[in-house]
Amino acid sequence: MTHAAFRLALLAAFTAVPAAAVAQTKAMAPHRAVYELKLSQSRASVVSVRGRILYDFSGSACDGYDLTFRQVSELNNGEGNVTLSDLRSTTWEDGAGKSYKFQSQNFVNQRMVDDVAGRAERATSGITVTLTKPANVQNSLDATVNFPTEHMARIIAAAREGKSLVELPVYDGSEKGEKVYSTLTVIGKEIAPDQRVPTDAAAGQADLAGMKRWPVTISYFDKSKSGGEQLPVYALSFEMYENGISRALLLDYNDFSISGEMTSLEIKQPKPCP
Repeated sequence: MTHAAFRLALLAAFTAVPAAAVAQTKAMAPHRAVYELKLSQSRASVVSVRGRILYDFSGSACDGYDLTFRQVSELNNGEGNVTLSDLRSTTWEDGAGKSYKFQSQNFVNQRMVDDVAGRAERATSGITVTLTKPANVQNSLDATVNFPTEHMARIIAAAREGKSLVELPVYDGSEKGEKVYSTLTVIGKEIAPDQRVPTDAAAGQADLAGMKRWPVTISYFDKSKSGGEQLPVYALSFEMYENGISRALLLDYNDFSISGEMTSLEIKQPKPCP
């Protein structure tokens, strides 16, 4: 079976996650996590990777969700060519998925190569994206597009219902604020509390003890391209807890993959809704 046929077979089994199921998903846990990065596998010239991800998530369904994200990576090709990448972003997303604000900067070898800022507003007829950086531009997106936290909530809802596949378009403001990704999420069998017992920063966390978690892989495809056997731009694998916390990261960029071990985790007390 070809890759395309296999993917179509998976899509044939897909059942959309109803909005009611998303609404019943447990609140996303405010938390601050740090992941140490290293090379997992190389299929090209990359011989070593080191770096760190900071993921600081806060807020609530009533106040909206804030995310501060930073990924610093040093890639070495073994020929004296070292590339230092520093991606910084802050976002805010309305708890109902109606509004999304984003700002990001990307530095390569300490030189800024991208500076993006804007917001997206959802209406019944579609989504309007207004960019202020790198230029004042307004774009329109289909109403079916999801924002990042909304996307995660739908994946959690699907996992709780025993579904194994979720296909959704996602907009996160990346790639100069103009790109929409088609995503295909594969959810594995629930991991029992006594299996794959964490030895990282998730170990000993009372808030995670006995909580449901699943192995998840999300593949991101360029929505502007169609036809043929399209490879994902990248894929992200992780173990997902029912409250949205993720551990055991694996980022696959096709030519190489990077693992991310959770070395620090602070679970914050959520602010109660009025």
